[in-house]
Amino acid sequence: MNTVEPSSVRNRLLAALPLETLANLLPLMRRVEMPLRRVLLKPNEPVATVYFPEAGWVSLLAVLEDGTAAEVGLAGVEGMVGLPPLFGTDRSATEAVVQGPGVALALDADALRHAMGKAPTLRGLLLRYAFAFHAQVSTTAACNVRHPLGQRLARWLLASHDRAGDNEFPITHEFLSLMLGVRRSGVTVAVGVLRAGGLIHYRQGHIRILDRRGLEAAACTCHRAVGREYDRLLRPAGDRQAG
Repeated sequence: MNTVEPSSVRNRLLAALPLETLANLLPLMRRVEMPLRRVLLKPNEPVATVYFPEAGWVSLLAVLEDGTAAEVGLAGVEGMVGLPPLFGTDRSATEAVVQGPGVALALDADALRHAMGKAPTLRGLLLRYAFAFHAQVSTTAACNVRHPLGQRLARWLLASHDRAGDNEFPITHEFLSLMLGVRRSGVTVAVGVLRAGGLIHYRQGHIRILDRRGLEAAACTCHRAVGREYDRLLRPAGDRQAG
């Protein structure tokens, strides 16, 4: 197993840990590739490994009994994939699919449970992250019901841009329709409006963000609300004590 040094950690959730806690955890972790469309977790199957993305991001999908699915949340460098072990269960209710290719620090679920039992600071931080992720899921559910598709698309693009580490990332109209729970024709129209406004460029399954501020103006306020909750709950330990 390759040793991961504290100075090389790019996951912001892990970086918020006290140095001693992080140093004890890292020898148990390994860096793994996250190829595009790789399924990291399957619904109703045991969670054997949890992931802390360092580049790229993962879509969490709610899969219904008829096989249809819709995105309920995103996880990237700000967080982790594999929340069930935090709550004493080993099954995921969602499917986790790599949306933006990258790398992650992987940790066996049993090792995480053991580490949380020994380190209250780790357990506390991960539970705060889970609460922030819950806020994201709740806000997404309300947004999908109350806000127009154009605003929702802009919100989704901002959330992806936050985690992509680049202005351009791969996405197709078909996958956007899955993420937003709408027909492909609706996505095509909404993408066309953002393109006409000079906010994005779309070509051959890739989107480039041209005007971040314009995209923020086109989005609903849900993106900012979720961001504030993450910032409030996941400040580094020293900042929380100072505050």
